[in-house]
Amino acid sequence: MHVDGRRAADISWPKAVSADSFAFMSTDLDSVDWALLEALQEDARLSYNELARRVHISPPTVAQRVRRLENAGVITGYRAAVDPTAVGRSVVALVRMKCYGPRCITVHPELLDDCPEVVEVVRLTGDICSVVKVVTTSVQELERLLVRLGTHGETSSAMVLSTPIPWRPVLPGAQ
Repeated sequence: MHVDGRRAADISWPKAVSADSFAFMSTDLDSVDWALLEALQEDARLSYNELARRVHISPPTVAQRVRRLENAGVITGYRAAVDPTAVGRSVVALVRMKCYGPRCITVHPELLDDCPEVVEVVRLTGDICSVVKVVTTSVQELERLLVRLGTHGETSSAMVLSTPIPWRPVLPGAQ
């Protein structure tokens, strides 16, 4: 694979991202691939038979295409969406982090492996290095977590009041 005229093996990739993660960049997706992706994003539990019925191709072809999309890194996993409030985690917050060096959570995400309240970390450009999404059972638990995150750098938090757009599938864009 070539990126900017260089072989992928010649490029120094960030620690959390491997050159293999970018194999999908050369994958051309046709309308059937997009139909499969749309259906799987709507319901990842669909059987190959049901997917075949929806996109009008045979189940073996569906299986082959889904495997190709997985191997190319287009489909990166399957998971259940869980409402934090329904499982007793009614406090949802976004924590902006400024951290550098050996205690930086974007360089060493394993520092938060024993923090189940942390459900997502997004690395950013600009004056903050990351946004950490956390779910806790109470404001007091959030406060304890903020103290812990503060050992990694400067924090600034905002509690989530609602999520008008909770998630959207990735769909084909305008060409």
